[in-house]
Amino acid sequence: MPKNGSAPQTEEGDPLCRFKSIPLSEFHLKQTVPVEGSDGARASPCLYKGQIIHYLEPEVRTLHDVFLRGLKASKGGPCVGWRPGPDQGFKWITYQQVLDRVQHFGSGLLLEGATSDPSQFIGIFSQNRVEWKVVEQACNSYSMVIVPLYDTLGPESVQHIINQCQLNIVVVDNCTKATTLLTGVKEDKYKVKLIVVIDDVTDDVKQLSEETGVKVVKMAEVEERGKNDLKDFVPPKATDLHTVCYTSGTTGLPKGAMLSHRNVIANFNGAFAIGRTSFLKMGKDDVHISYLPLAHMMERVVAAQVYSVGASIGFFQGDVKLLLGDVATLRPTIFPMVPRLINKFYDKIWAGASQSFIKKFLLEKAVNAKLAKLKQGIVTRNTIWDKLVFGKIQNMMGGRIRLCITGAAPVSIDVINFMRVALGIPFSEGYGQTEATAAISITLPGDYHSSSVGTPVLCNVIKLVDVPEKNYFVKDNKGEVCVKGTNVFQGYYRDEEKTKQAFDEDGWLHTGDVGMWLPSGALKIIDRKKHIFKLAQGEYIAPEKIEQVLVQSPAVAQVFVHGHSLKASIVVIAVPDPETVEAWCASRGVKASYDDLCQNEKAKKLILEDLTAVGRKRGLKSFELVSKVTCFISFVIATRHWRTRGPKRIHLSTEMFSVENNLLTPTFKSRRPQLEARYKEEIEKLYEGLE
Repeated sequence: MPKNGSAPQTEEGDPLCRFKSIPLSEFHLKQTVPVEGSDGARASPCLYKGQIIHYLEPEVRTLHDVFLRGLKASKGGPCVGWRPGPDQGFKWITYQQVLDRVQHFGSGLLLEGATSDPSQFIGIFSQNRVEWKVVEQACNSYSMVIVPLYDTLGPESVQHIINQCQLNIVVVDNCTKATTLLTGVKEDKYKVKLIVVIDDVTDDVKQLSEETGVKVVKMAEVEERGKNDLKDFVPPKATDLHTVCYTSGTTGLPKGAMLSHRNVIANFNGAFAIGRTSFLKMGKDDVHISYLPLAHMMERVVAAQVYSVGASIGFFQGDVKLLLGDVATLRPTIFPMVPRLINKFYDKIWAGASQSFIKKFLLEKAVNAKLAKLKQGIVTRNTIWDKLVFGKIQNMMGGRIRLCITGAAPVSIDVINFMRVALGIPFSEGYGQTEATAAISITLPGDYHSSSVGTPVLCNVIKLVDVPEKNYFVKDNKGEVCVKGTNVFQGYYRDEEKTKQAFDEDGWLHTGDVGMWLPSGALKIIDRKKHIFKLAQGEYIAPEKIEQVLVQSPAVAQVFVHGHSLKASIVVIAVPDPETVEAWCASRGVKASYDDLCQNEKAKKLILEDLTAVGRKRGLKSFELVSKVTCFISFVIATRHWRTRGPKRIHLSTEMFSVENNLLTPTFKSRRPQLEARYKEEIEKLYEGLE
């Protein structure tokens, strides 16, 4: 196993780490300090004597301990809640009621043949819901390992995970997934002995169960059996495996990141310790909305912090279209967001305001007024503009949100700052990856002037290394981001080769992201190492950077930038925003249906001009700018070739990139090889027009 910077694998050697509290005004100016004797590594200035955090409390070393702490802190308060229907409020159960269900279900699993040992893997194939957390906590309390299966992984990846982890027990939320698993067994793709179904079991599933010899039982029956024959908890050690979390990946089959209880404890302590006296501080009265997939570590790390203080979690109904209704009803105080949702929210607000001159004027006036305060480090929701304009937005989201964190992909500083002024909260951006449990760094409240990802969390240190083939050098404060710490994973499950590839000989985890240190010491992600390519004339192209800029146009929802080392320019695949593009074009004098807009020369010209304007405003170079549009729906419309640099052709597609069509990962990142394959013919035709 590589030297990944973790502490020795003994609890006796695991120190109770302290940290320093630094005034924000001082923290903003010096967000990292050099790590002595580390060859260029930097860490948070909050570290006590340079020691990274392992945990903050001696009695809280595992996720079983976390829940018991929450039970005590909650003082009988609610733990988890759900909404039975769109016209109903949330129903809640307490920490003690959840713990009872955990013991019942864990005991029931043991009676079904499971063992209370880290070698026992339990699969879960379900949307976010109360039972997901019951199953996970049962694993935490009986030393089992939870292995999530994504709703959107696809049959090939599900088969890969079940076989690699040799899952013999899988919990599913409904009979559709049970049927999928039973069919896989019937076709001899994998072996599963027990399927636990959360919802009712249908006759068809019972029939398949008999045909395959796989036992299928309802979760309530497992709990009832365990209730009648209770087994004592068998808590894990801090160094025991907590989960094998499969990274969605942009290429190939997913890889299973092994994460211990110590990894998770260190990560949420390391992230939230930074803000214990500020915006990240949580208490038992906080309410978290759970809608980001629990199969991903970001959601589970936040949930662990929520549990640790005795706060509560409300689950959405399972349909993102109903999310705003769930949020308005729940009135959460904690609302993590992904960039896709933030951008959609931003576009929708501006699209609505653009339909009226007065509304747009007021929104622009309100934004500019509050941005002026933001530049002074002031975040508030008590201005006249909150009463006149932003109050409606805040109330739409329950009116109590005080903590928003985003991650998974970059977000424009303008969009982030808009969310800060609209919601009146210190919206924070985190950076991380599954191999580092979740968080690697996080922005500080009050640091609203740079598009950085902030200061390292207190459980890891960060080092940049040269990427000579892309002209990034440490001497220029630029390079690939590498990490060491107690949050760094144990390796990929049963994949020694890929584990070796993830670490260098000194034990640094290589993230594949290119970063730079800002004068303040904050980290800024500037590129992705793998996705950078060179054009024929020698310019380097970072497609994700260009995509992040172009997608800020209200006319488009998604963008894919493609290039080739033998070609002189790049080409762009874009999907017009179906919610805004018609109104956007109509306000500029072009009225047409969504499909017809791609064939309307005036509409094409408008979209082209906006993409070009957005690119110039954001500082794209000449060879990165859009210069000529050719629209596709099912065919190519021939246009006159302009011999200017930049993406000379753009394909406008009516098909959204999605997880379902395999063009996005489950964390909504572009699957670049799949996008290239999907639009291979169109890309070739675009380049033909340039020759």
